[in-house]
Amino acid sequence: MIVIPLQRLPHGEGLPLPVPQTAHAAGADLLAAITDGEEVEIAPGERRLVPCGFAMALPVGYEAQVRPRSGLALQHGVTVLNAPGTIDADYRGEVKVILINLGAETFIIRRGDRIAQLVVAPVTGFAFAEAETLDDTGRGGGGFGSTGRG
Repeated sequence: MIVIPLQRLPHGEGLPLPVPQTAHAAGADLLAAITDGEEVEIAPGERRLVPCGFAMALPVGYEAQVRPRSGLALQHGVTVLNAPGTIDADYRGEVKVILINLGAETFIIRRGDRIAQLVVAPVTGFAFAEAETLDDTGRGGGGFGSTGRG
């Protein structure tokens, strides 16, 4: 297990820190850190940037992925627009979530609502090297449905 330093921002005071809810959960819920008593409305087709009230310092070699919550997607058609959103190890700004409402009705967010989940994962460093040719595979250049229906 890694420990990630987290800095609570003033508008995040009083909200629980992100924590996996079960022993084997892959992610932790992200909560909306909007002003108490206010609401953020997302009309159908609209997208909004929702603050989470904290910044963090991921260790080098890790990223955090912002992913949709399945319940919001199924019940309301609300999802993370750039899923998964990537937070790099050198980012020190506030964690925020880009939500989009693909549902038929306006979705309302209140302070402390669970809006997304955060998964921390290792990343492998890489570099590209230009090559004259690439090794042959059975698939070759086929893509976008070339291996079967859908």
